[in-house]
Amino acid sequence: MVMLCYLNVMIFNLLNQDGFARRAQLKFKNGSVQTPAFMPVGTNGTVKALEYENLLSTNSEIILGNTFHLMLRPGDELIKEFGGLHKFIGWEKPILTDSGGFQVWSLGKLAKISEEGVNFKSPYDGKEVFISPERSIDIQANLGSNIVMVFDDCTGYPAEYSIAKSSMELSMRWAKRCKVHHKGNSSLFGIVQGGMHNDLRLQSLESLMNMNFSGIAVGGLSVGEPQEERLDVLMNLKEHYPSDIPRYLMGVGRPEDIIDAVSCGIDMFDCVMPTRNARNGQLFTSLGEINIRNSKYKNDQDPIDKNCSCKVCQKYSKGYLNHLDKTNEILASILLSYHNVFFYQNLMQNIRQSIQEHTFANFIKEFYNMRGNDIPTHLV
Repeated sequence: MVMLCYLNVMIFNLLNQDGFARRAQLKFKNGSVQTPAFMPVGTNGTVKALEYENLLSTNSEIILGNTFHLMLRPGDELIKEFGGLHKFIGWEKPILTDSGGFQVWSLGKLAKISEEGVNFKSPYDGKEVFISPERSIDIQANLGSNIVMVFDDCTGYPAEYSIAKSSMELSMRWAKRCKVHHKGNSSLFGIVQGGMHNDLRLQSLESLMNMNFSGIAVGGLSVGEPQEERLDVLMNLKEHYPSDIPRYLMGVGRPEDIIDAVSCGIDMFDCVMPTRNARNGQLFTSLGEINIRNSKYKNDQDPIDKNCSCKVCQKYSKGYLNHLDKTNEILASILLSYHNVFFYQNLMQNIRQSIQEHTFANFIKEFYNMRGNDIPTHLV
């Protein structure tokens, strides 16, 4: 099965499907992205502790840039003077930029939301800042990213029905303004909102589909909700997406959550978890998570993961990595971050292969068996 969709400067090529899980390819003028794909997060123009040569060797094909933070420091106009974010940071492959909506939500009461946009004080220097849907699109145009996101009002958790409805409807009006204002060499994704209320989520998705975006994202998750409620939202949406554009789950990133979402038809993911957890000693392995700071690893001569082919696992022992972390060596963050990002990209490669071979169910079984855990009932 091959389905091609030409949207702006992105070509979406659906290659195969196993249940709702999809194997596809995104083609841009500066590179291709195999999906399901994981995007490491480069908040300030860098994936923390990893230079881009190392990031490339993890088989990362696309990264995420943070519109909110880059607008404030060093400024989107300055980045434009450098020729855009790709040239500014030295990353030649595709970049997706978020709209800043989630970061505005994280400001809480410090942000004042109106129909026109959001007023807030910069967390860096206290200056008054205003972001409208149009301004968000302009910032992302200055950054020159391949994929840009609509500006949305992220609904918190828990949210009563009336609040979630009002927030979702505002996001849809903002999405329409973004669509009208958007021009240039990028692909614009809409964002589904609606809290944990499935009827609002479906209304939001239908509105976005009528606006003909290049891709659909699911936002407003990973905001404190239980895993069961998040999964319920994804399962309710899975039969209703358009089939000819990519689907992106924003900010959700545990390996188990990625597998759940892939089984619900999601193609793209981002999360700070691999690098943030690494800086706190927490590592992902084929047998589950470990914390290298645990004293039991002080004398451990084995690698982090005997099943991992990354250069860290091929060269260094848990005992040495424990020592680096205990002594606050910068090299600890570099090596541990590299391993975690490599683990995630290897996870995605294995998922893609299993979908291509129609063995995704077997992959899920092996994933949980290696961890000594039962397969969740919704995946059986």
